[in-house]
Amino acid sequence: MLSYTVRRLLIMIPTLLVISFVTFSIIKLPPGDFLSNQIAELRSQGDNAALEKVEFLRKQYGLDRPFPEQYAVWVGLWPGEKGFSGLLQGDWGWSFEYDLPVGDVVGDRMLLSFILNFSVILFTWAVAFPIGVYAATHQYSWGDHGLTLLGYVGLATPNFLFALVLMYFANIEFGLSIGGIMDPDYLGQPWSLAKFGSVLQHLWIPVLVIGTSGTAAMIRRLRANLLDELQKQYVVTARARGVPQLRLLIKYPMRMALNPFIADIGNLLPSVISGSAIVAVVLSLQTSGPMLLEALRSQDQYLAGSFLMFLSLLTVIGMFISDLLLAALDPRIRLTGGAAK
Repeated sequence: MLSYTVRRLLIMIPTLLVISFVTFSIIKLPPGDFLSNQIAELRSQGDNAALEKVEFLRKQYGLDRPFPEQYAVWVGLWPGEKGFSGLLQGDWGWSFEYDLPVGDVVGDRMLLSFILNFSVILFTWAVAFPIGVYAATHQYSWGDHGLTLLGYVGLATPNFLFALVLMYFANIEFGLSIGGIMDPDYLGQPWSLAKFGSVLQHLWIPVLVIGTSGTAAMIRRLRANLLDELQKQYVVTARARGVPQLRLLIKYPMRMALNPFIADIGNLLPSVISGSAIVAVVLSLQTSGPMLLEALRSQDQYLAGSFLMFLSLLTVIGMFISDLLLAALDPRIRLTGGAAK
């Protein structure tokens, strides 16, 4: 187990390097960059003072260098100009769109994204597990058919469409505006109990919208996995020996049915930060998803690149954690890479 853990940790290093190169290459694919477009606009306006500042930023962050050097400077493998040390030194760079360090731009939005999407995960698991277990243990009952129908409706309804319908009825029927994740008065203000309370008041709408499809999908998967386990020979044998139904369900089939959900931890960690970007745009949520879309559109490469690298790091860490948990949950999974004869 220890050797497996060390080996996986060492593999994460070249994996992140490859991801960083691919990420930076994709961001640099469109011609030009944010500063080159801004320089052209300033030259047409004759604003020499602002033009000098933009030229200084272009030189400081190595945007006037060849592509390999730009990548090496961004990662921190190549010395850049004074004031920028690269990702390996914890320097995320400068957001040209917001004219602020990347860390200052994403800080508050990441916290809001974490609160929102962690609540979505709790909602999804709290609703899906009891319903999935009930549907599997009461197969072909009226409750199973009704929950199956709701599951299909939830899977077939796009999140952004559900958000638009909910906003329309809230406005028409109740005169409420459900957009945003807090009252506008608290935007840009330091955190306080009043601001946190405002977030909680607005939180239930995006949690319901984003969590609907995830809940429906998890119900279907848990039902299918649990039904497959309940029909296996070891369950039939245990039931014939008089093992109580609840103990039998929790001790064996439930553990085996959880394998796909433990494996999904690699996707859960980045989703806690990124969230559903399209729903965030529709509901005007001040989370990190819309910010990432805008950074990619405007070619704000350090904001977009650093954000994508952070999500990649969370994905790699999540896959590592899920592998360890799967080995602890299911003794049939081997970490040695081969079956001993």
